Amino acid sequence: MLRYSLRQLEYFVATAEYSSVADAARHLNVSQPSVSKSITKLEDQFSSQLFIRHHARGVSLTPAGERLLVDARGLLRYANGLQQNVQESSDIIGGTLEIACFVAVAPVFMPAILADFSEQFPGVDIKLYEGNQEEMIAGLSNGQFELAIMYDSALPPDVVTTKLASFEPYVLLPTGHRLAKQKSVSLASLQDDKFILLDVPPSREYFMNMFRQNGLDPHVAFSSPSMEMVRGLVGRNRGYSLLVTRPYYDQTYDGQSVIPLPISDNVADGILGIAQLSQIRPTRVMKVFLEFCLDWFAKHHLNTDSCKAARIPDTALSGTVDTEALLPSSKPRK
Repeated sequence: MLRYSLRQLEYFVATAEYSSVADAARHLNVSQPSVSKSITKLEDQFSSQLFIRHHARGVSLTPAGERLLVDARGLLRYANGLQQNVQESSDIIGGTLEIACFVAVAPVFMPAILADFSEQFPGVDIKLYEGNQEEMIAGLSNGQFELAIMYDSALPPDVVTTKLASFEPYVLLPTGHRLAKQKSVSLASLQDDKFILLDVPPSREYFMNMFRQNGLDPHVAFSSPSMEMVRGLVGRNRGYSLLVTRPYYDQTYDGQSVIPLPISDNVADGILGIAQLSQIRPTRVMKVFLEFCLDWFAKHHLNTDSCKAARIPDTALSGTVDTEALLPSSKPRK
């Protein structure tokens, strides 16, 4: 007979994620003693210490706690999915969905996607996280994220993706650059210029491989994990950059203009997809969100074989999609 409850596991997971009993209690809208008592009961039940208590500095997981966290997240997710499956005859789609998005992509697409999705499915509570490729893969593996929107590059075998869009990389130049008025730019023509590298995985290797495959060795003058820092340095004539994601305006945070141009060399497109662990059975909400994203990118003409840049077109970003395509019985498109 089970001697622990889903509620206790929920309190345990929240405490692990916030690294604090007090913060977990505030998040769950329950008393701090209730959370502490639940954790103590779990530790007694499993005969293992799950947390190390740090005076005035919260808590951290023990190795036993780390192992339990993965299974607890999976069990809670399965329990929620079970409830949703029972309610599938209902027209109301609800629940919580925890998703992640690649840090360079999230500001361009996620505000519009979340706004449109919430308008059509107000009963779904989406928790959004941003990170680099390594962080999102780790989050999928440990059960923190259910889905992740990322570029399909250097993924482990147990992470599968459904393609959302394919984007051509481009060169970003300052307005006064000698090549700024050309229709396209070759990588060789930039060999002697200063290169500003978007230094976040997998972008780092993706862009450096473009040069290697063309027998070139760029002069990396600056690097940054922030796309806007890269764009800002280009705008201030500190060098050029290569990017895939393109904000709507060709202007930096400090008001400088930048010029995106196609690359004339034969370079690999960036494939944006929505990823999940292969061994995870998708919940109804996961299926609905995946289908919504497919239709959203199609509606905005961003799921073609090769878009000019990962950029939202000059059209309205709100609207609806065919709800029949979002039923749980529909199969994700490959």
